[in-house]
Amino acid sequence: GVWMKRIKVIIQFILIISILLIALNRTDAKEIMESSLRLRILETTDLHAHMLGFDYKKNKPNLEFGLARTASLIKQAREEEINSLLFDVGDVLVGSALDEYVYKTNYLDDHYFHPVFKAMNGLYYDAATVGNHEFNHGLDFLHKSLRGAKFPYVNANIYIDDQNQYDGDDLNYFNPFLILDRNFIDTNGNKQKLKVGVIGILTPIAAEWDKKYFQGKLKIKNIQETAEHLVPIMKKMGTDIIIALAHVGLDPDKGLKEKKGNSVIDLSEVEGIDAILYGHTHLIFPGKDLYSVNDETGTINGVPAVQAGYWGNHLGIIDLEIIKMNGKWFVNSSHSIVKPVFKTINGKTIPLVEEDDQIVRVMEPIHLEIQRFIQNSK
Repeated sequence: GVWMKRIKVIIQFILIISILLIALNRTDAKEIMESSLRLRILETTDLHAHMLGFDYKKNKPNLEFGLARTASLIKQAREEEINSLLFDVGDVLVGSALDEYVYKTNYLDDHYFHPVFKAMNGLYYDAATVGNHEFNHGLDFLHKSLRGAKFPYVNANIYIDDQNQYDGDDLNYFNPFLILDRNFIDTNGNKQKLKVGVIGILTPIAAEWDKKYFQGKLKIKNIQETAEHLVPIMKKMGTDIIIALAHVGLDPDKGLKEKKGNSVIDLSEVEGIDAILYGHTHLIFPGKDLYSVNDETGTINGVPAVQAGYWGNHLGIIDLEIIKMNGKWFVNSSHSIVKPVFKTINGKTIPLVEEDDQIVRVMEPIHLEIQRFIQNSK
């Protein structure tokens, strides 16, 4: 009888503990998971002033590139998700007949807006960073061009060369980063205020390639070291998530004296970065099996990443699921994809979207001017 009583007491005790643990877990879960939301991050990169799908050399339309087509993908992507941000990752000004026309005719002496930004402004970019080709025509041309952008530019690792040997007093040439205050809608339909940090990065090879404009004026510092210095500062300033806009390839550029720390792989090792949008090498990611890289989820060392080809032939998309626990937001899961503007069937180019009317309209006058300019140059 005594043993039976003892067993009953033990069983009751176990039951009480179990009930308490279940109750505790439930309140814990309520306390921890305060909110969740989905955020779609969109990327264009290496547009090289290809605003329209038009081959000026052959003087005929081309269905395989142009921001006018990417714009249709951007608008679709925004319709699918309630929360989205749009960024450009550089090399937007130089590399097409439009660029040649603007540069050779001194177009910017008479016009406030570079035609590239006439097209881009209508898409409401949230921010952008510079690519190496932005420096090809010199600093004066760069500044005259950028004044037309109705969205902010950031870069953290280009510094004014003050000619002294001490690094600690160096001043950034651009705003190194910015913090976007954004209202997003969570999965319960409630408004949530988030601080989104955006940092810009450029491959140091740009200082070599455009030496005549950089020498004695600007210098480009190590990518990883710059991010390791600034990301904790951004965190201290209350950022909830941090997005890096990186005009650099997965691997460091050939010809760089200092390769270590100057690639997307190195950048992905910096703690606190939640997503990397990159460009420069005109490749596509996710899309190839590479080391440190998960092609299925589109992550590099666990960090969500995307690279959207070139000339607007793809739109980069990272979907983040962000959850709030104990008052702090963090990325719970992610999915990266690149969406093409065309596909090829039996050697024939099939467009997957039409060109966006708004951009075609805005570009129409300049498009005709470029064609006249090319005719007169022959």
